[in-house]
Amino acid sequence: MTMKADFNAEEWDTLVAGPLMAAVQVVRAERGGTIRESLAVGRAYAEARRHHGDSELLDGMVASPPSLDPDRLRERGGDAKRLTTNRLAEAVALVDSKATDEERHAYKQFVLTVAEAAANANREGGFLGIGGKPVSANEQAALDEIRMALHQAT
Repeated sequence: MTMKADFNAEEWDTLVAGPLMAAVQVVRAERGGTIRESLAVGRAYAEARRHHGDSELLDGMVASPPSLDPDRLRERGGDAKRLTTNRLAEAVALVDSKATDEERHAYKQFVLTVAEAAANANREGGFLGIGGKPVSANEQAALDEIRMALHQAT
């Protein structure tokens, strides 16, 4: 089993930031809803904590999730997307190089779960919440990019 001790401090920070980087990529895809999206991401982490014991790697990650300020990443403009994509790719490469097949799958599924939670948190379009879509085209594109990043290194 892979655990925190198998990574140096910088690697662990990168690995732990991966799910939030995916969520930030989705948040950046559309304006608005940041509070709802942040709450949804928090619920995804809380749900993962309820499954304690299923994966020592994920248990360590969700025990103290990192905090990122999506507004700070938005200020960086075009660099923010490259930053989130690169950090996610680094995290995937780390988990692919050190974790078991089962842990790799669990990590990548958790990243996707967190990103989907952010995407589904806020209805896009419509009027006063009526007739909108749960996931906008831009958010879906971000989710597709995340899925591709998660499976390219596999």
